[in-house]
Amino acid sequence: MDYSKTLHLPETEFPMRGNLPQKEPGFVEMWQHMNLHQKRLDKRRKEGAPSFVLHDGPPYANGKIHIGHALNKTLKDIIVRYKYMTGYAPHYVPGWDTHGLPIEYAVLKESGEDRAKMTPLELRQKCLAYAKKWVEVQKKDFIRMGVLGTWEHPYVTFDPHLEAKQIEIFGEMAEKGYIYKGKKAVYWCPHCETALAEAEIEYKDRKSPSIYVKFPALDIGDLAPQGVSKDKLFAVIWTTTPWTIPANQHISVNPKFIYVWVHNIDADEYYLMNKELAPKALADCKIENYEFVGADMLGQDWDMKTFTHPLYPERVVHILEGNHVTLDAGTGCVHTAPGHGIEDFEVHKKYENEGRIHQDIICPVDNKGRMMEEVGLGLVGKTVWEAEGPIISLLAHAGRLLGKKSIHHSYPHCWRCKNPVIYRATEQWFASINDFRQQALKAVDETTFYPSWGHDRLYNMIRDRQDWCISRQRSWGVPIPAFFCEDTGEYVITKETTESVRKIIEKEGSGAWWKYTAEELLPEGFCKGRKFRKEMDIMDVWFDSGSSWNGVLNQPKPEWEGANYPCDLYLEGSDQHRGWFHSSLLTSVAVNGHAPYKAVLTHGFTVDGEGRKMSKSVGNVVAPQDIIDKYGADVMRLWISSVEYQNDVRLSPQIIKSMSDVYRKIRNTFRYLLGNLNDFDPVNDVVSYAEMDELDRWALLRLEQIKEEVTHACEQYQFHVMYHAVHNFCTVDLSAIYLDILKDRLYTENANSLLRRSAQTAMYEILNTLVRIMAPFICFTAEEVWQAMPQVEGKEESVHLADWPTMKPEHVDSSLAAKWEKRLQFRTDVMKALENARATKLIGHPLDADLTIYAEGDAYETLADMGDFLADFFIVSTATLVGDVSKAPDNAFINEDGVRVVVTPSTREKCERCWKHVPSVGSDAEHPHVCARCARVLHEK
Repeated sequence: MDYSKTLHLPETEFPMRGNLPQKEPGFVEMWQHMNLHQKRLDKRRKEGAPSFVLHDGPPYANGKIHIGHALNKTLKDIIVRYKYMTGYAPHYVPGWDTHGLPIEYAVLKESGEDRAKMTPLELRQKCLAYAKKWVEVQKKDFIRMGVLGTWEHPYVTFDPHLEAKQIEIFGEMAEKGYIYKGKKAVYWCPHCETALAEAEIEYKDRKSPSIYVKFPALDIGDLAPQGVSKDKLFAVIWTTTPWTIPANQHISVNPKFIYVWVHNIDADEYYLMNKELAPKALADCKIENYEFVGADMLGQDWDMKTFTHPLYPERVVHILEGNHVTLDAGTGCVHTAPGHGIEDFEVHKKYENEGRIHQDIICPVDNKGRMMEEVGLGLVGKTVWEAEGPIISLLAHAGRLLGKKSIHHSYPHCWRCKNPVIYRATEQWFASINDFRQQALKAVDETTFYPSWGHDRLYNMIRDRQDWCISRQRSWGVPIPAFFCEDTGEYVITKETTESVRKIIEKEGSGAWWKYTAEELLPEGFCKGRKFRKEMDIMDVWFDSGSSWNGVLNQPKPEWEGANYPCDLYLEGSDQHRGWFHSSLLTSVAVNGHAPYKAVLTHGFTVDGEGRKMSKSVGNVVAPQDIIDKYGADVMRLWISSVEYQNDVRLSPQIIKSMSDVYRKIRNTFRYLLGNLNDFDPVNDVVSYAEMDELDRWALLRLEQIKEEVTHACEQYQFHVMYHAVHNFCTVDLSAIYLDILKDRLYTENANSLLRRSAQTAMYEILNTLVRIMAPFICFTAEEVWQAMPQVEGKEESVHLADWPTMKPEHVDSSLAAKWEKRLQFRTDVMKALENARATKLIGHPLDADLTIYAEGDAYETLADMGDFLADFFIVSTATLVGDVSKAPDNAFINEDGVRVVVTPSTREKCERCWKHVPSVGSDAEHPHVCARCARVLHEK
């Protein structure tokens, strides 16, 4: 098919003239017109090829794509294209994450509407429209980048099919007893008013008050210093969250640490502290005059001893043993507020379960992070941050503040609104990881990781993580299909109730949960006169995306035919060890006992040219759209191919400019090869390998070596190795050596001469191989080359329907390789001598020079073996070889092997046709201004 009109190119235009930003959309149109992705699948399936399934980690549909998206999607496209070319049927369904807090937050921010004044269905409708809009915007950009996939049928997490499959997973986990509702301390965003998972937390630097607080002794048994009255004894804690002091219920100590009484001589007070941490803590409190008194004590000696709260004297504070207490900072006596800390909560529950303490957990902070009535002290209604200063003042006035200072430290922030978060003990839904942790760890062991350190990172996260908080206090998402009996308050999740909800959602979408009453959602006859209410929380969006394998890979829709579960590869940024890789593993293991993937590949983040995080405020963002508009998508794709992406990768306008120069060299190589094959018929003009000139056979030898290196690199997903190999091959082996030497025969020999056809045969083989190798990487340029190549029977309609180049072991000649390795060592040195001669203006063009080379031994044999080819090899007019280095003049250029080189300007007449200064110029009367070789060619025409 003639695509010249589709590509917006005049039919007479010589190919490969650049203009990528203008040309590339034409190729996108061409691929869409031929339905390239489906055509590739159909071809491979007809051949009975094995599948290769890359499951797409869904980007979030809430804004324009950034360079991280471009890196991610291009790497996926490279792999999918490569796998097709190497004989697989590649399955790639692009996806989007569309539920949850970020979109709700964006919709409310853009509209300015009050969430409290909107019904859930009204808010969900706006969120759906917002998500659909950004899916289309991002899709357009990904297609423009050249990414192939089922773009007409992507997966989106608001798809009723996927929502129903997610409900199915939840139901199976609940049936196995993995789902429960309970009160725990979880990350809470007061700004967004919802619980957050670890994967939704970002750590940023924050300035916080650091305070040391005294807790008066109450009942400490016989552990008081001898002769000291109880009113002088205090346990000292340290905290960077003063707002949690009203929620303090305990003090934790490490049972194995050594504790001492420290006598503050000036104040005549005694402080319980860890012996090792005491000096630093006292220095922070500006206490210099002190002494240790009494005997050393172990933390276990203090178990269940009591002190009183510094602001609520009536509240008894127990000392508890906790292995979470470390020697990193503080006093070794750890402020413990179970309502506002995970470890605090766990140590409280341990003692409560043992029946040793009987206290309700205090969590006096509401959804918006404001102090509640039970706090009192004039703090009611203040946010936790507003309350910090007053609490410090209250402690000081009560004589309980020992010291304070400010510190900068890493603090958790909400991934969406970027505000600091708190811990808050609330009723939430959890997935119990302990019940299937060992299976999950086994699944990690059975997975291949690129790079290999990804194994340990994910393994350690699974090994150490707490139960998964899967509930969110939002409306835009998949509901938690739980019902509560109005009479007993107990929740109901059964196989029958979950299946009833699943069927309704499969048909109508998750909005049905808010549309219908509990009775309408429950199975017919289930209520039997009882009243039920629905759970109004939605599932964590990581549960959404982490369930995508069930519905895209497992039991997919017809348009996603060909998927396998588990799939071959997940590929995302390294942060997804705690995100999508993590949640996908947990849901899959919980339901089926194995991971949803066979291999996991990770890439780093994009940073600016100085290694800094890209930020709009800093002004160092490089947008993919800007690169494409200025240079074309292939320049961006080549940059992505060039970087060691498994680490953080640097990008700046200067880096892209340099990459465009590299791209131009590769493009010019293609252009040169095409230009010199314009009269070559690959069927009738090809020269057999046995008849080919030795120079051409050397070029094919190097081509095989490059082919082997590149194929091995691609199998290991080491694309930067491919880039350097091809770049070096184009600029050194081809441009600086092979094509440079070939120019003479290509332009001066008879068009049908064996020597010229031999060169064209090699060039065609190089072109036909390079275009296939580069097709996954610079897909537009490869297509342009393919369309301009000579037409032969069986040539595919598109390069992206062609196969990866096969190995030709008959082109690998070890003796030829050894011979040319020696020759090229000499060529490098001779070229230096010629360059020196040009720099001193002794000669102009290398063909203006005559060479005299003085060599002995092995060097002489190597050079003598080239015979008449010696001058062409060095691209000079004549080359004379002398076997006695002692005859070389003193001004000769000398290489490491002792070979002498003398460059002299030729005094002979120059052939007007080949530009060589040779003795035979003028020897033909009919052509008096050309050499004998050129005269012969002219007579043959």
